[in-house]
Amino acid sequence: MLILGVHPGFHDGCAALYDDYRLVAAVALERMTRVKIDGGRIPAEAIAEVLAIGGVKAGDVDALVLGRGAFPMRYYRHLPLGRRLARAADRVLGRERVKSMERECVRYGRADSEAMLDAPALLADLGLRPGIPVRFFNHHLAHALPCLFHTDWNEALLYTADGGGDNVQYSIRTFRDGALATGFGGDEELARPSRIDSIGLAYGYATEALGFRINRHEGKLTGLAAYGAPEIAPALAAHFAVAEDGMIGTDFADYRAMRDFVFAWAEGRKREVVAASVQRVLEDVVLAAMRRLLARAGVRRLGLSGGVFANVRLNQRLAEELPVEEVFVYPAMSDQGLAAGGVLQFLLERDGLGRWLGQRARLETLYLGRDYTGAVDRDFAARGFARLPGEPVATAARLIHEGAIVAIYTAGMEYGPRALGARSILARPTEAAINDTLNKRLDRSEFMPFAPVLREEDAEIVFNLPAASRYAARFMTITCGVRPEWARRIPAVVHVDGTARPQLVARRHNPLYYDIIGGYAALSGIPVLINTSFNVHEEPIINSPAECARALIDRRVDYVVTTEAVWAPG
Repeated sequence: MLILGVHPGFHDGCAALYDDYRLVAAVALERMTRVKIDGGRIPAEAIAEVLAIGGVKAGDVDALVLGRGAFPMRYYRHLPLGRRLARAADRVLGRERVKSMERECVRYGRADSEAMLDAPALLADLGLRPGIPVRFFNHHLAHALPCLFHTDWNEALLYTADGGGDNVQYSIRTFRDGALATGFGGDEELARPSRIDSIGLAYGYATEALGFRINRHEGKLTGLAAYGAPEIAPALAAHFAVAEDGMIGTDFADYRAMRDFVFAWAEGRKREVVAASVQRVLEDVVLAAMRRLLARAGVRRLGLSGGVFANVRLNQRLAEELPVEEVFVYPAMSDQGLAAGGVLQFLLERDGLGRWLGQRARLETLYLGRDYTGAVDRDFAARGFARLPGEPVATAARLIHEGAIVAIYTAGMEYGPRALGARSILARPTEAAINDTLNKRLDRSEFMPFAPVLREEDAEIVFNLPAASRYAARFMTITCGVRPEWARRIPAVVHVDGTARPQLVARRHNPLYYDIIGGYAALSGIPVLINTSFNVHEEPIINSPAECARALIDRRVDYVVTTEAVWAPG
């Protein structure tokens, strides 16, 4: 059964294609349109891409699974007469408004989204077969389910937190004794008053207050936080409380009041102090909630998803300070992961928990975009780029050892916000000055740390990485301490607070990547490389050979290595 998942989010639109339980392809809209966090409409380009990757046509799809995001007004069936007349007037004027299905549900106190949607019209417009099932997924359940599906746990707390979705900002689910129980965050919340409780939005407002963009630049505050002291954290923390049942609450009347407070709180303060303070409040509030929830649930495994858990420093504290055996952060933790998670909800409802659990598998890779292996080399040859002599691994390792900046382009583009060796930039980590060089060439902020990549068998040599964090570290979703003797040798990937955000690589996942790391280690005695995403500031990670070629022409990198060759500008 071919199942198409689509999230028409107002940011991070995305699509995913499953062949029953096998995830065939998953693509964020931004990677196709080259517009960062693109959304606000049905992600047609992402839909077309996942179908093309799967080698199928729209008419082959057997079910459509949707997020409660942005839909043109023509697809809504529940509108009262006055709104139907306004819709008709807009169409006469040649315009059409887009409305959020979530907000429509809240407005009318409904959760039956399928009944509110003109499914036949949508299917026809997408070229899908008439009459196939059309289902909506729950925003936070779609965040949570991949945390369970991609583990082998027999018990767990599944916790999600973000700026909001389906009228809540958190969800709590417990898996134990073969049953999955929802404590908070189901569809029933669509018909209830909205809670003013989002620590994620408070962090977002602080991002705005410092002149950055909400839902886009929160990572800058995480980087800045290490440079400041949390001097003003108590004033913000005083507005948040964690109840005995683990629920987070605030005393703000509404989100406008929260935003106004955060802006006034940050005004006139150094950005490092604001960042450190909001980071401290985030960590302390979430940690307190997790302690109470884990104690109540009586479990020792923790699955995390939602935009809040893009915060790698928070994830480190959770893994190291809570009584857990393993923490798994779903790598596509932002709304980019919802299309895939939504299909997992569809499969759960179709088959029941017992069969669904039997199909689980740990994540191996996230190379779920189009694989341009071979095609990129033909493209580069046609452009007249220079193909360097020698075997690609040895040549790339030597160039990096000599100080060159080398991009790796292999396999399919990664799903989610991290570059994990398919679309990465590699450099030696032995001089801190490389950070300035890379940041200037990529137009990035000077305070953002670069991440290290190393072979998984070398992890304990270099890092203080607890067992609870190892799975998450395969996907660069958690920080850890760097051993002092190594911190001095790899300063380019050690943040000012003595931590790093490593990626652990197994050869079976990406032989080219793994072997380049090994080749560099043989030359230098250093088992670590810099890995940073293959993109410039304010652009999505590259996808196509043409985008890769442009980066080489613009001298963003010195060389590109593929499975077939190392290339230089002509």
